[in-house]
Amino acid sequence: MPRGQAAAVERRRERVGRRGTGQDLPIGYQGHMLTTFLHRRGLRGWYLHATSIASVGLCIGLWIRAKTVDQTERGNAERRAIFVGLWPPTLWLVGDSLERLE
Repeated sequence: MPRGQAAAVERRRERVGRRGTGQDLPIGYQGHMLTTFLHRRGLRGWYLHATSIASVGLCIGLWIRAKTVDQTERGNAERRAIFVGLWPPTLWLVGDSLERLE
């Protein structure tokens, strides 16, 4: 490193702390805010895993139903099924985060 840069890097490390330890977060901010909040409210990881699996079933049900409606409403029904199909990965990952917190 050029002279002076090593000192600047060291000052920055002292100021922000080591990454991933929570020391580089602003004052008053706690890591895992969402998962901590949900856990304190009584939500558990397996609830979200079950909801994720249920939303897969709901998506399949909406997709099958979209095939039975007339052509003018089919596009809207398919978009609704696709929208519900986006929920499972999010719910599953939040459930995993809650399980890690437990």
